[in-house]
Amino acid sequence: MSVQTPTTRYVDWEFAKATGRRLVAAGPRVTPGEAADVVASVRASAARAQGPVAETARLHAPGDAPAPVVVDRATWISLNADSMAALMDPVMTKLAASQRRTPGEAARAITGKVSGGEAGALLAFMAGKVLGQYDLAPDGTPALMLVAPNIVQVERELGLDPHDFRLWVCMHEETHRVQFTAVPWLRDHMVERVRSLAVDLVPDPESLQETLSRLATSLPDAVRAGGTGLVDLVATPEQRRALAEVTAVMSLLEGHADVVMDEVGPQVIPSVAHIRSRFDTRRKGAGALDRLLRRLLGLEAKMRQYRDGATFVRGVVDTVGVEGFNRIWDSPETLPRPEEIDEPAAWVARVHA
Repeated sequence: MSVQTPTTRYVDWEFAKATGRRLVAAGPRVTPGEAADVVASVRASAARAQGPVAETARLHAPGDAPAPVVVDRATWISLNADSMAALMDPVMTKLAASQRRTPGEAARAITGKVSGGEAGALLAFMAGKVLGQYDLAPDGTPALMLVAPNIVQVERELGLDPHDFRLWVCMHEETHRVQFTAVPWLRDHMVERVRSLAVDLVPDPESLQETLSRLATSLPDAVRAGGTGLVDLVATPEQRRALAEVTAVMSLLEGHADVVMDEVGPQVIPSVAHIRSRFDTRRKGAGALDRLLRRLLGLEAKMRQYRDGATFVRGVVDTVGVEGFNRIWDSPETLPRPEEIDEPAAWVARVHA
């Protein structure tokens, strides 16, 4: 029997998992033997990535850091549903407190199924896109996940050398594992900031109508212009500032991982330049529907995080070297501010003054 939490009162997460597993697209066709070989290959690539990443980033994961795990799409959905549930508990607590009347059991069940179905559909869409992820697991054990079917699908679509591409992906994801394990305070800091922002974004009953009106007015222009997620459309100026601060850190993390994976260089990954060229083209998205979903879900902004973050990291390293850049991990106060992502010299001046 599942434990009742504030989140499960509003979202049926088991139904979300079932919905996600039912809706997720089938992965590339492989025989059982090929699947076993892919899992073994990705696992070996993850282990091989640890040395070059530590040497390049000059950060070392502690010995007790959880090892990377290789998963399929269904497992990715289940683990992310658990993390989403834990992350959203404070949000649901606020929603419950703001209700003037407690809904009955039947109404809660219907609401939970509807919300669970929506969450499951979102997870199904994302499960076919993600190559790897460091799961912060707010109330559980964090772990690096590598999604084997997606890695195989992309290497086939782009005509890449499987050995090189799998190692390249693992370089990026291993960098995330190092970031969150070598920097002890970073995981709790990010979980707290994201939870705080999510709670703040929940409208009070008095302001709900104003929020919906703002969304209805802004959505058509946002869809046409692109690059704006739904959160941006309903946030106040203060909330946008808080969102920009979280986005700046995400840009740092993604950009740093991109720089490390490329800096490892052809001596470890012979086709690294070719992989980067082909992969950057893929990141732009495929058809019109895919681009629309990326805009509404904020994934266009996610793509900019890789580019802007990498530019910031390279700008800082060019000025003060890797050791000087690693001052960024000293404390939350040394993380880049939103305006510094586009002006790495401003971060250098503030931190190294």
